[in-house]
Amino acid sequence: MQFQNIKKQRVLINRLTEIIDSGRISHAQLFLGETQSGALSLAIAYMQYLCCQHRQHYREISPGQWTDEHGHTTDLRADSCGVCPSCRKFEALEHPDLHIIFPSTTTNSVKSNPSAEDYQEDFRQFMQKHGQYGTLNQWYDALGVENKQGLIRERDAANIIKYINLRPYEAPYKMVLIWAAEKMNSTSANTLLKTLEEPTGNTLIILVCESTEKMLSTIISRVQQVNVPAIGETSTDGRETEFARWFVDWMRMLFKLNMSKLSAWVDQIAKIGREPQKQFLLYAMEALRGCFLRNITKGTYNQTLDFGDEKFNQSFYTVITQNNIPLMNEALNHTLMSIERNASPALAFMALSFKMSSYISKK
Repeated sequence: MQFQNIKKQRVLINRLTEIIDSGRISHAQLFLGETQSGALSLAIAYMQYLCCQHRQHYREISPGQWTDEHGHTTDLRADSCGVCPSCRKFEALEHPDLHIIFPSTTTNSVKSNPSAEDYQEDFRQFMQKHGQYGTLNQWYDALGVENKQGLIRERDAANIIKYINLRPYEAPYKMVLIWAAEKMNSTSANTLLKTLEEPTGNTLIILVCESTEKMLSTIISRVQQVNVPAIGETSTDGRETEFARWFVDWMRMLFKLNMSKLSAWVDQIAKIGREPQKQFLLYAMEALRGCFLRNITKGTYNQTLDFGDEKFNQSFYTVITQNNIPLMNEALNHTLMSIERNASPALAFMALSFKMSSYISKK
């Protein structure tokens, strides 16, 4: 699965490829998103890109726009090649260093003690038919199990532990993909705790799920969470108006670097929680991108540029130029990764504010 074949999610995809290229890869990650968000395919494409022998890095022609080797414009900064031996094996879900776990149950062919190991070929056929948007119910229909519900059981957990203690065959990592991770029963989840916290070297485990409500908190605390926005929605969980107000207030403070107001603003942001903080940073990236596009099109680009403040709408975009937006994006990305790695939000946002204030003057 190449990133180019996944609908939307461009901001998230570009952040994921930047993380891989920088070498800052967390050994245990949780891709959280609805089935229609493409979270499963994002996880597969992420692993494919990680192992690709000829990663494609495109030439940036403007912030948010790149051109590939054929001169075609793209909104992706990089992608896997799709043709090397590693990519071809990922496309077929037959890479020897990729171990896929998913809910299973008894069927006519497996009468007892089922596990994902018994249904690997069935799952490949299911993915070929439904692609990135196959649901659990469709998976159960493919197995012909009627009203039975699948689980990820202790046998699956034991197979994971056995697998990651082997050496990779050809990839730089041993990779485990756990789809519908919320279906782990308590025994399998507890069995995996130590593995998630202290895996063997060169191991990557990605859990994919729609909800963490039924997952052990001890599992959630051991993984780096990647929130996958629903298709057709923003990553702001309906807080666009609130984020727009924060963004306008923040930018105005940065022009004159009013420290008393800025300190109060940072204190407010520091209290809202890490997920809303990350969502706000993603909002800021998109807002700045829109401002830059409006600037270079001489005010004709109006998409997503209503900040709820007419004066700000009509003037702020003029200060976002090719001289400062790369620096701003880099600073926002760095802060986003810092928040994901449990840095102090107050310190991270204050440091970001000082950088952003200096960059605004570079128009």
